[in-house]
Amino acid sequence: MSLPAVEAASRDAFVTLEDIEEAALAIAPHVRRTPLVRSASLSDRLGTNVYLKLELFQKTGAFKVRGAFNRMLGLTRSERARGVVAVSGGNHAQAVAYAARALGTRARILMPEATPPNYVEATRGYGAEVAFHASLDDAFAEAARLERAGFVCIHPFDDPLVIAGQGTIGLEIVEDLPEVTDVIVSIGGGGLAGGVGAALKLRRPDSRLWGVETEGAASMTRSLAAGRVERLRRVDTIARTLAVAAVSERTLRLAQRFVDDVVVVSDADTIRDLWEILERAKVLTEPAASCTLSAAWKLRRRFAPGGHVVLVLCGGNAPLPEIRSLRTGPATMPSQEIGGRPQ
Repeated sequence: MSLPAVEAASRDAFVTLEDIEEAALAIAPHVRRTPLVRSASLSDRLGTNVYLKLELFQKTGAFKVRGAFNRMLGLTRSERARGVVAVSGGNHAQAVAYAARALGTRARILMPEATPPNYVEATRGYGAEVAFHASLDDAFAEAARLERAGFVCIHPFDDPLVIAGQGTIGLEIVEDLPEVTDVIVSIGGGGLAGGVGAALKLRRPDSRLWGVETEGAASMTRSLAAGRVERLRRVDTIARTLAVAAVSERTLRLAQRFVDDVVVVSDADTIRDLWEILERAKVLTEPAASCTLSAAWKLRRRFAPGGHVVLVLCGGNAPLPEIRSLRTGPATMPSQEIGGRPQ
């Protein structure tokens, strides 16, 4: 795709390179510019140059603060006074809570009852009010009610300002590694992949972006195949923060334009590579991040020996008891019946 065509596609999906560059300037005082490091061990094993974008060292332990800050920095004074609401049982909850505290805004986070304690404690620790709901349908219904009452809803992925914030990761990769040939990024709702893809392709149109989903949560793969948003009836994956039943129209359009392909990996491979990254790179990721290495193994024959492949390690907030159980317990989380709006 030519550069003008890519730029037009980006405008159609409501995020441009200018949006992402503006986001980078806006959020710079509030977030970390995370390291990009070459892994000699993984490079030798995969037969190409492999780099790790260590976004798990981001404030709150995951990439989500980038989008949360970019969205919330655009609030008016009256909107900040009314407060924000978000639905999340994971990294988005912590990100919104952290950004709200930094910006002097009230935050109310609506969580599923099964949310792990570490996410609950961290979110409360950042000063947010937490309320639990039996289902995501109930949580989103309450969010809609609070929005009508004056709160501003911060969506985890279906928002152009959130997507532009996540896209700043792509800018950092290109700036730190101008010769980048490939970037591998996990897909939940698709905001991260859409933002990184837009930044990457608009700066380096000859590079390739590979998305990753797990077998029990391949909503983007199904939607790309159908050419429309397809909703999963069940989500069943160890990669809890990728457990999204449906992507959005916006993130699907971004994936259609900027993602070269989506690789689907198993939970077993994701767990294996979590320990591989810990052993080789000495960092403990979430399964939602280690799946990028699983995808790299599947893609390795498509990488040139002189290529420069970046794995985006998007977070590291998995509960430690859960991580320990991966050695001895079941390889997947309990199945979830999903209905109503996307997670």
